[in-house]
Amino acid sequence: MFRPLSIFIGLRYTGAKRRNHFISFISLTSMIGLALGVLAMIVVLSVMNGFQREMSSRILGMVPHATIAGVQPIGDWHQVAEAALKNPQVTAAVPFAELEGMLSYKGLMQPVQINGIDPKEETKVSIIGKHIVQGSLDALQPGEFGVVIGEITARRFRLNVGDKLTLIIPELSNAPGGITPRMQRLNVVGVFKVGAELDGSMALISIADAGQLQRLQSGQVQSVRLALKDLYQAPKVSAEVARQLGEGYRPSDWTLTQGSLFSAMKMEKTMIGLLLLLIVAVAAFNIIATLIMVVADKGGDIAILRTLGATPRQIMGVFMVQGTIIGVIGTVVGGVLGVLAALNVSALVGWLERISGQQIFSSDVYFVSNLPSELQGLDVVLICSAAFILSFLATLYPSWRAAQIQPAEALRYE
Repeated sequence: MFRPLSIFIGLRYTGAKRRNHFISFISLTSMIGLALGVLAMIVVLSVMNGFQREMSSRILGMVPHATIAGVQPIGDWHQVAEAALKNPQVTAAVPFAELEGMLSYKGLMQPVQINGIDPKEETKVSIIGKHIVQGSLDALQPGEFGVVIGEITARRFRLNVGDKLTLIIPELSNAPGGITPRMQRLNVVGVFKVGAELDGSMALISIADAGQLQRLQSGQVQSVRLALKDLYQAPKVSAEVARQLGEGYRPSDWTLTQGSLFSAMKMEKTMIGLLLLLIVAVAAFNIIATLIMVVADKGGDIAILRTLGATPRQIMGVFMVQGTIIGVIGTVVGGVLGVLAALNVSALVGWLERISGQQIFSSDVYFVSNLPSELQGLDVVLICSAAFILSFLATLYPSWRAAQIQPAEALRYE
């Protein structure tokens, strides 16, 4: 039966009850520390993935994935929509308009981005229909200048459905300053809440009313909004659609307005992952300490093995096997527990809320009412691989020290 000497002795050393219980305790703590480090990394990164997914679905469910704007007002938006839908990445195309202005109510002012939409078409490209908490999106009728505002705006101005407020938008003129403020009275017909900053910076009006504010002719629109299958293909797809339409069309996409936010979230995940990796590194240093003490304890055994013909490489392999076993067990245990915890963390937080009677994530404070988690296989593979590599590297120095022991020196005081 093939059984290499290094593996055989390394397994015996790992499974044997040592005379020095302190060494056994240090080995156990190294294994537990490594498992806890892997567990923490998997759970934390899964929770961060969950928050990123929630932010993506809510913010990118409200802002346009991509838009095709005309240098001149678009007279027949259906023609542009049909051209865009020929691209396999485009799932929907609807008329769209954007205005920047200020909302005014009883002396209070707030900057706002006004989106002109068609209520009948908007649900094809937006999640707004699922987040109306007051009123109705269908109340945005042409000519009535209704507005659907965010929950933060409604709370700040203390507005309800039926109240009126003033929209102030800049307009080019022949005045000395070149810009004249233009005012329009709006009727609040709905309130939405998506749980993000858009609740305080966005409002919706009818596409026809937006055209009047932009002084467009009847039937003309500013741009066409596209919904895509893959959000990260937005720059490429919008550029292709604009190129196919020819001159006179400008592409735009969500990366120009929200790209910095998601870049910051990605950077935050990377930095937290590196910080949590320090836990695994500490456990790896414990493996070094464990093996150094084992080498000191087994000095006589090493000398006897050397006199029997064991090579320094075989001696080195003995302790590399022992340290690697500690690393593998700690990594596997931490990985299994981390996957189970990541898959059930939302249920666990809900159970704690029911037991304690306290709501940890209040929807009035946070944009989520539970702790989201999204386990990604790549994260698990990278974390377990990093833990195994660190634990393996931790075996090199103690094993090298063991291989340098001279039999005569080790047996002198035996």
